[in-house]
Amino acid sequence: MNSKAPRATERTAGPRAERPAPARISRRRLLLGAAGLVGISPAAAGAYAAGIEPRSLVVTRYAPNPPAWPADRKLSITVIADLHAGSPDMTLTHVRRVVETANLLRSDVIVLLGDYTASYVIANTKVPYRDWAAELAQLSAPLGTWAILGNHDWWNDLPDVRQALADAHIPVLENNAVMLDGEGRRFWLAGLGDQIAFRIGRHRFRGVDDLPATLAEVRTDDPVLLLVHEPDIFPNVPSRVALTLAGHTHGGQIRVPLIWPAFVPSQYGGRFAYGHIVEQGRHLIVSGGLGTSVIPARLGVPPEIVRIDLGA
Repeated sequence: MNSKAPRATERTAGPRAERPAPARISRRRLLLGAAGLVGISPAAAGAYAAGIEPRSLVVTRYAPNPPAWPADRKLSITVIADLHAGSPDMTLTHVRRVVETANLLRSDVIVLLGDYTASYVIANTKVPYRDWAAELAQLSAPLGTWAILGNHDWWNDLPDVRQALADAHIPVLENNAVMLDGEGRRFWLAGLGDQIAFRIGRHRFRGVDDLPATLAEVRTDDPVLLLVHEPDIFPNVPSRVALTLAGHTHGGQIRVPLIWPAFVPSQYGGRFAYGHIVEQGRHLIVSGGLGTSVIPARLGVPPEIVRIDLGA
């Protein structure tokens, strides 16, 4: 492990239905809006959003108390979402820093929530699959490292992403569940297929998700953790699931005051954009993710690794 790597900042805090496309906004409009609202120049806002914040790293901690999780069953989870490995902001050096920071958390289990490669509207250099996978292979946790796939994995070189994860010996969950058992911490880990895997027309998508089939694999009354890429499935998740973990939104990626919820890639706007959400006793945690997509910039939502402590 590289002892010279910068430390991350800590902070607490059947056929599928067609889905609408994520909203779009230009980089220029976002940065000009941010500059006007926070009182700095467009050039300064752009420089920070493109050159500084995307290269930072924070660890965000949650200690939820979901009703469906036994209070005496302790479990720690490290969440890595939306790696989007590629230049300019998620270089191999940054990927290595993410892995080193994640391992220092010493969680019981590590989960990867999809979108492993970068895709921008401008030219970029991707980190080779074998290279980012070799770094992820260094992740270590007593109950293992588990993955799901995201929409960018389906849209860009799906066979290569699958092979990279297989070479790293990281199992992928797709509409199935596994029982994990470590020192009285028995629980089900379920992973959902991506909800917008196929583009079937302009602003129209179809998923490979099957929530009923996924939960049908849960065969005991032990608690369930559900991994999903897009949080939009949450209104359909039953209370049987103790905690749902999602990524995809990047927390808004560029959070311009007042207007950012309209441009979150979700049909629910800002409702499931980021953080710990509780609705009708059901718990969802949405990671702000690590990399970027569409444009290589972040503002107001730095790259993060999430650490969750259950039964704390």
